[in-house]
Amino acid sequence: LSTCGAEVQKGNAPEERKIARLFRNPEVTTLIKRCNDFGAGGVSVAIGELADGLIIDLDSVPTKYDGLDGTEIAISESQERMAIVVTKENADKIIQEADKENLSATLVAVVTEEPRLTMHWKGNTIVDLSREFLNSNGAVKHTNIHVTQPELTAISQHNNSKESWLSHVSDLNICSQKGLTERFDSTIGGGTVLAPLGGKKQLTPIQAMVAKLPVLNADTSTCSLMSWGYNPFLSEQSPFHGAMSAVIESIAKIIATGGTRSQCWLSFQEFFEDPKNDPIRWGKPFSALLGAFKAQLELGCGAIGGKDSMSGSFEDIDVPPTLISFAVSASDSVNIISPEFKDAGDKVILLSPDYDENGVPVFESVRNVFDTVEKLIKDGIAKSAWAVGYGGIAEAIAKMCFGNGLGFDFKCSLTDKDLFEGTYGSFVIAVDKDADIDGKIIGNVSENAAIKFDEFSINIKELQSAWENKLEPIFPTKIDKTTSAANAINFSNSKQISPSIKVAKPRVVIPIVTGTNSEYDLSREFENAGANVEVFVMRDRNVAEMQESINGLESIIRSSQIMVLPSGFAGGEKSEGSGMFLASLLSNAKIKDAVLDLLNNRDGLILGINSGFNALLKLGLLPYGEYREVGQSGATLTSNVISRYQSKLVNTRIASNKSPWLYSANVGDIHTLPISHDEGRFIASDELIGELAKNGQIAAQYVDFNGDPTMDIRFNPSTSACAIEAISSPDGRILGKMAHNERIGSDNIYKNITGNFDHNIFKDGVNYFL
Repeated sequence: LSTCGAEVQKGNAPEERKIARLFRNPEVTTLIKRCNDFGAGGVSVAIGELADGLIIDLDSVPTKYDGLDGTEIAISESQERMAIVVTKENADKIIQEADKENLSATLVAVVTEEPRLTMHWKGNTIVDLSREFLNSNGAVKHTNIHVTQPELTAISQHNNSKESWLSHVSDLNICSQKGLTERFDSTIGGGTVLAPLGGKKQLTPIQAMVAKLPVLNADTSTCSLMSWGYNPFLSEQSPFHGAMSAVIESIAKIIATGGTRSQCWLSFQEFFEDPKNDPIRWGKPFSALLGAFKAQLELGCGAIGGKDSMSGSFEDIDVPPTLISFAVSASDSVNIISPEFKDAGDKVILLSPDYDENGVPVFESVRNVFDTVEKLIKDGIAKSAWAVGYGGIAEAIAKMCFGNGLGFDFKCSLTDKDLFEGTYGSFVIAVDKDADIDGKIIGNVSENAAIKFDEFSINIKELQSAWENKLEPIFPTKIDKTTSAANAINFSNSKQISPSIKVAKPRVVIPIVTGTNSEYDLSREFENAGANVEVFVMRDRNVAEMQESINGLESIIRSSQIMVLPSGFAGGEKSEGSGMFLASLLSNAKIKDAVLDLLNNRDGLILGINSGFNALLKLGLLPYGEYREVGQSGATLTSNVISRYQSKLVNTRIASNKSPWLYSANVGDIHTLPISHDEGRFIASDELIGELAKNGQIAAQYVDFNGDPTMDIRFNPSTSACAIEAISSPDGRILGKMAHNERIGSDNIYKNITGNFDHNIFKDGVNYFL
């Protein structure tokens, strides 16, 4: 933050979140006629592209830094800004709506009938260009292009042996990326159809991102899919074959996940060496584009976007010819399948297209294979599928085994190329052992966790170890085992408290501060549970706004029955940042009085998730149920022991149902829940933890596959003391937890994860008042 604040590519996530909230408001979006983001080119592009005739007042453009001249203002990028066009009559309305979201909206330009781009700065006209000139392609340019004859050779040198399998899965292009994958929030929005890593062990990587469309005040089964394709070694040998295969691979991954070729579109990322007016160098992007174009025409999938970066040279170092194909599609989440093997005994078939003597696919054959796989998935015959890529059939089988710890028995002979390189457009598909379908049967899924050939076998644990260890020093997933104990807590509550005043439809208030990111999910879950939800955005751009917001929030808290403190990231992307903002807000005298009134006079409830949990701990509301200074024996949340952000699904066990938030739960119930945090490690003195256990305030613990509380980082990702995931106040009416219960309420999500997602804390919170 202190050294890179001026970098143009460093976004401002909290500001971007505000813009996203504004643009989800239909009263705003229906007023916008055109829109552009302030990416490359800044004002000159973001505004200059919006209309043929424009007068831009550069003096009105807000700047982050003083002293910028007109040219700098005109071309500076700004990742957290949008340029929108509205009618003159709607300008004030847009400004007012932006103000509600704690955003500044400024009138900086007007559209003119005359087709000219004009910019004024400090009383001077510094740009005055005709649109006709701007719309021209500039001076005509010519270059000579020479495409060399490609020489395709084998990329893999492996033969079928145990040593080759171990070496193959540890290849940088195949090895586990779990430690990197878990650094990204994969569950925000509560619409994740496939988790990044699937199976009971969460080890089989998916080949396509799948998420439900984020609709407001409703649910949908429609989901988006996105995948990619690229082989740098093939592209280095032949940009034509490399780009063609990239298109095939990206579409094949969509199909293997449950998408369809008829609803698939592409976007390309191109990156080539500096051409230097060399016809041979120019021939590489030309050849790649021809290969990609050929595949698009044959498969009926067009590229509708892309980005070119013709600058892949540094001194005497060149990038390999690069055309990455991204495929985007839509489907019904009901049709989505995942790649991990599901059941022992299933047979596995290989479907492959034909290739000609030049290494070019016979596209009629490719289309037939694609159509066959689509039908197998749509008809529910395919239980899991993998689009064969860089690592061939060996990569497919190994990764499909890892997720559920199953094995595989090969029943036919395969060439070394098929095993370790494979054919783009091929699929490995698991079906029921009794299924009668065409295809080459290559083997069966086995209960025995090993990959077996007639000549040798490989233990899955040994193979998994080689797969995981390659990047472990760079993106760690393990820590030294702790000697701390995590005993199971059991506190069954026989007495349930109730409020003195019942409410048919309780009101829930969710305060929004800088960095808040889960308010939509929380609103949806509480509304589905039968509550009225009030999302209150704190405006803090000046003292007057802050005071007005405090008064408004105080009033809402006094008329609400439930207050929810959501998760968020701010202050260097640390969850504690939003927690500190929330704690500071609740420390205000007016807000504090309103909170105490909610708890002490109206028997209200409070829920804090993630950084909201952190805020409650900072205030003493947890674990004490009252405001107090927290001393050395107090509880707190601190950085994960692994010293990085963690996003995955975990199993938690109900340790106490004393809290009204857990009245419908039974002690010992196990739920599968998403976590997403870098500061989720609960720590407290042994004395305090003992008191919490005795009082029934330890609400939930992280558990392993056997349901036992554990300090193992695979199951307790923060290595929280006593495996604590959630605690409550002494009377249970305040609950704080790390796991995101608000992200599990939709159908057909996390389809590649096994577990019980039915956690009713929102219904229990609402039912408490009925």
